[in-house]
Amino acid sequence: ENLRMWMQAAGLLLLSVTTSYGAHNYGDALGKSILFYDAQRSGDLPGNNPINWRDDSALHDCVVGGWYDAGDNVKFGFPMAASTTLLAWGFQRFKDGYTTAHQVTKMYDMIKWPLDYFLKCHVADDVLYAQVGNGGIDHGSWGRPEEMTMDRPAYKIDSSAHGSDLAMETASAFAAGYLVFK
Repeated sequence: ENLRMWMQAAGLLLLSVTTSYGAHNYGDALGKSILFYDAQRSGDLPGNNPINWRDDSALHDCVVGGWYDAGDNVKFGFPMAASTTLLAWGFQRFKDGYTTAHQVTKMYDMIKWPLDYFLKCHVADDVLYAQVGNGGIDHGSWGRPEEMTMDRPAYKIDSSAHGSDLAMETASAFAAGYLVFK
């Protein structure tokens, strides 16, 4: 009962804060949220890349493309797949909001980027690359991904290196992507 009261009070407080400050530009906030994913891109960046200080990177990785994780220069499959699933799910569920904010084309582009990477990661029926780069090595080097010189080992799941959680989250990303692009 107390938890419910606190949640209702928090909801009222949030409602009063969001309505008492007048109009907010949620479309601009949404666009800036999408820019975060643009800044995490790895590989051969598209010509419409809006991040002028980012250039192609990690073109010699075992699997080129995808997103870097949390400001690192490592590409972790699980959080990338989870992020892709959530972006696609949210886009499908709230597409009218993205349309109103003029962000539909950007979202299609942002959801397609990791899906294309995951297609490259699935190199055989029972093989899926799970990670490119090593966190220990990466954290020992500070710099832009365009200037990386450290080793970039790739790790995969297969019949001897299990990872059903990653396989299923990647499948979820593909399923959510299908719903967006169908």
